[in-house]
Amino acid sequence: MPTSIIRFDRVSVITHDKTILSDINFSLLPGEKAVLCGKSGSGKSSILKTLLGLHAINSGKVYFQEQALTPTSVRAIRSCAAYIGQEPVLGADSVKEALLLPFQFKTHRAHLPTKAQLMAVLQRLQLPEDILNRVSSRISGGEKQRITLARGLLLGKKLYLLDEVTSALDAKSKQAVFEVFADPELTVLSVAHDPEWLARCDIIFELEAGRLTQVGRYGNT
Repeated sequence: MPTSIIRFDRVSVITHDKTILSDINFSLLPGEKAVLCGKSGSGKSSILKTLLGLHAINSGKVYFQEQALTPTSVRAIRSCAAYIGQEPVLGADSVKEALLLPFQFKTHRAHLPTKAQLMAVLQRLQLPEDILNRVSSRISGGEKQRITLARGLLLGKKLYLLDEVTSALDAKSKQAVFEVFADPELTVLSVAHDPEWLARCDIIFELEAGRLTQVGRYGNT
């Protein structure tokens, strides 16, 4: 039996005297694609934030690769995972600088991508070559999402935490993103309402008022 990469064991989270997650139980195996569904305020994004250590857990445990969530394991999650929100902050003036930003750090310095690798990942995500010279603040939300995804791919990330990652994409760009995440080596925990995205996920978690109300598996939702 494979070891889960993410596991929530009866997790409850309270912030500002309000329960935002209550008794959440689920696990995700390496390579699985899961989506969190529900109305606004149901707790979908809170699950991602809890996994990233941004919400304190009041009861229960979160496990990453079967290690309980601690300040050390949170760092491990953040080093393994790429988080892509609806409006990512690229963290640099130009798109090229944003793509290469992580490679300035000692951990990744030896893996600086070549120009050919940059061009290949842009092409894969239906991004034009000249986007590298554009100002980060002047590209669209959908382009920012794909640039953040390109950075994750260049870094070799295997775990992707996605918040409405197809919401700003046209049909062609969306298809390119679908093809990237069809890779069986990539594990995905996402928040989405897009029926096309849901159809490509292995597991659908339904949330309501901070509770996990239903778990559906592909072909048996």
